[in-house]
Amino acid sequence: MGHANIAFFVPHLGCPHQCSFCNQHSISGQARVPAPKEVLETCAQQAERLPRDLTEVEIAFFGGSFTAIEGDIMEGLLEAAQYCVRRYGFAGIRCSTRPDAVEHRVMDTLRRYGMTHIELGCQSMEDEVLSLNGRGHTAQDVREASRLVRAYGMGLGHQMMVGLYGEPAYGPMVTAGELAKLKPDTVRIYPTVVIRGTRLAELMREGLYQPLTVDQAVVVCAELMAYFRQHKISVIRVGLHASESLEEDYLAGAYHPAFGELCASRLYLIKAREALLGMPPGSYNLTVHPGEISKMVGQRRGNIMALAQEGYNISVRGGSPPPGQVILTQST
Repeated sequence: MGHANIAFFVPHLGCPHQCSFCNQHSISGQARVPAPKEVLETCAQQAERLPRDLTEVEIAFFGGSFTAIEGDIMEGLLEAAQYCVRRYGFAGIRCSTRPDAVEHRVMDTLRRYGMTHIELGCQSMEDEVLSLNGRGHTAQDVREASRLVRAYGMGLGHQMMVGLYGEPAYGPMVTAGELAKLKPDTVRIYPTVVIRGTRLAELMREGLYQPLTVDQAVVVCAELMAYFRQHKISVIRVGLHASESLEEDYLAGAYHPAFGELCASRLYLIKAREALLGMPPGSYNLTVHPGEISKMVGQRRGNIMALAQEGYNISVRGGSPPPGQVILTQST
């Protein structure tokens, strides 16, 4: 059936910086640090509830900078997670962290407790953009951390952002190109969202920062999705997870609870136009994977209406193509 995470958020703990976009409480909906007992209890509950046909379940520590937290706190969480992996047959443990908080000592600890996958919060591969947004690390830190994760035999993930303060229009593709060179297994793409209580909120009020709209970010992120897929890199998330606290503190920017779906629909619109290239206006059938029909149709039938404006009356059907592909036939 696929992959699932039993996720625990470790907001801000260990992070030495306050990035321009960051308000971890709003993003994670949680201000406190989980205790090892909570890890044990939650994993026991989830082991009973998760579908039996899931092929891979990992315990995940997200938010903050996991490898920068105090050693005894980190090891307490890892010990509990390791027990649960063995007890319930989970696939492993993953965490997210800062590129400049990855070094041999901490990697030795992570390996000892069975860490299987590390996601690095890269955000950008342009040093000026990183500096303007208070990241406190460089693109070279990303390269060195990525190589170290690989050297320890762990899966590598990258997280990047789109529409950061001071980022040029070509910036996201520059970052994507540099990340692809490091051959991560997975990528998460996050359009920048302005949240109450952040530096970006101040910059926006001062007229110094204009975030991308949802429509603008969809165009960019869809292009990034296509690029990473061409390089055989799995895009496992596009857009922030919806949460009550995030929606309460949201001020501006490319936030939509179904942002990833919008990007996938955009890719299908591109595929449809490629298939229709050179075809005269008229009625056509587009056949897609049965689970992808809604993406081809688009939110509120947006793709169908866009193609209608170009002279094409489209009917969408489920059939044999793999996800992401379309077959065009003329309607009879």
